[in-house]
Amino acid sequence: MLRRIALQDFVIVEALDLDIGAGFSVLTGETGAGKSILIDALQLALGSRGDAALVREGAVRAEIAAEFDLPDTLTGWMQEAGFDTAGGTLLLRRTIDAQGKSRAWINGGSATVGQLREAGEHLVEIHGQHAWQSLTRPAAVRSLLDAQARLDLAPLAAAWGHWRQALQALEQARRQRDTLDQERERLQWQVGELDRLNPGEHEWAELNAEHTRLAHAQALLEAARSALAAVSEGDPSADGLAARAADALEAVSGYDAALGSVADVLRSAQAQLQDAAHSLQTYLARQEPDPHRLAELDERLSTWMQLARRHRRQPAELPALLQGWRQELQALEASADLAALEQRAVQAEQAWRTEAQKVSRARKTAAPRLAAAVTQAMQQLGMEGGRFEVAVTPVQEPQSFGLEQVEFLVAGHAGSSPRALAKVASGGELSRLALAIAATAATTATGAISTTAATNARQRPTQGAVPTLIFDEIDAGVGGAVGDSVGRLMKQLGANTQVLAVTHLAQVAACADGHFLVSKASTQGRTVTDVQPVAGEARVSEIARMLGGERLAGTSRAHAQALLGASR
Repeated sequence: MLRRIALQDFVIVEALDLDIGAGFSVLTGETGAGKSILIDALQLALGSRGDAALVREGAVRAEIAAEFDLPDTLTGWMQEAGFDTAGGTLLLRRTIDAQGKSRAWINGGSATVGQLREAGEHLVEIHGQHAWQSLTRPAAVRSLLDAQARLDLAPLAAAWGHWRQALQALEQARRQRDTLDQERERLQWQVGELDRLNPGEHEWAELNAEHTRLAHAQALLEAARSALAAVSEGDPSADGLAARAADALEAVSGYDAALGSVADVLRSAQAQLQDAAHSLQTYLARQEPDPHRLAELDERLSTWMQLARRHRRQPAELPALLQGWRQELQALEASADLAALEQRAVQAEQAWRTEAQKVSRARKTAAPRLAAAVTQAMQQLGMEGGRFEVAVTPVQEPQSFGLEQVEFLVAGHAGSSPRALAKVASGGELSRLALAIAATAATTATGAISTTAATNARQRPTQGAVPTLIFDEIDAGVGGAVGDSVGRLMKQLGANTQVLAVTHLAQVAACADGHFLVSKASTQGRTVTDVQPVAGEARVSEIARMLGGERLAGTSRAHAQALLGASR
């Protein structure tokens, strides 16, 4: 719920800081005092469009801050976006400077206006004087019925998306059948050509190393024989000379120990020379010139080079190229399999229809419940004998939202036939109907939150599922006993949802748990609006003014006290 709102240099407000309580609160004041200015500021904090005209004349910038309790439905979104969620509060802040440049913050972190708007969808629902207009829009009507049915539409939306994707893949394959066949033939030929070579992943380097060795086989053998002769088989040999030197030193090492250590080094060198000789003998026994193998290598390397040039690749890249072509061919063959794509589309459609039928059953069950609840509310709002109906009719073609269209029908009084809500002529009736429907939606909201928005932190809450409802002069054109009913209904709503109403009706204001007075005054040639909470005698005076002004002050005050007493 909304805890606090603060304004600085906004339109004709110099500075304002208000704490908003739970329950039902009203904003009242003289005509032209700017009763809706808080609502305008709050909408700006919630991401509505703003411009330099909102900055108070002579000020550098306008600033609006709104503090809310952090709803569970926003916690995941906040964490994903990198905003602080400690403390369980949500602070939205917005500034607009005299050049019209806007900046926004969420819990101290820089944010976009779009993020403010997305957060606002989970925080506040505003009903203006023409709130009934949204109730003629099919999407809003369905949303209200779905809230009553406590529907989670995510599975239906996912199934619709899968069906659309399957149909698009099938249609694309049909359109591109000839092109796909040509592409498949090309890939098959390319893959077949490289398959005949069957290049190994590291084979190119291995082939080059082997070819280099065989091409220089004679030189390698001669070098090995010469080295073996020098090390051990020649006369004299390095092995023999090392042995002779070690023998000479060992013979006299008893006279000087220093020569003994040199003899040890020579014996070690002799051992290494013997190891080298053994390795050379093994090498010579194993290596013989192999002209046939060299010819095979020449041929394979030549083929490899030809294919690399043809496909404009480095020779070492051919194994990866072949693997990529194989994958492309596999994907192409799958996309060109019309029978498989058709079967996939059929299965996706059936999955969607299964979800859509579940939604249809829930809507048809919820429709009479919603109709009965709104009808009951109408009886309290001066529409005795009126009747509200929810028409659920099949659509001709499947739609993303399901198999049926939803429309609200209303009969304003007993004996009349229900008609489409858009055709109801009376503006007062339309406003009262909007209030009745909003009240019903808010009553349903508790369940709707637990079954939809809470399961998906990014999902937009259904209408009525937000913690704060605002009514901006929705009671226009209403008076008398109906005004009493409007006030009682809003107070009833306030028992479970925070309600804030801009009103001109004393009967509505008297029912409020909190009362804010909006006043306008001239200071040093400038007009300034102020908003202050009123209670006690100050509240009695304001309600008396709303009832009869100054002409019948005594009677009006008595009536105001009676209204306040009756509302407790």
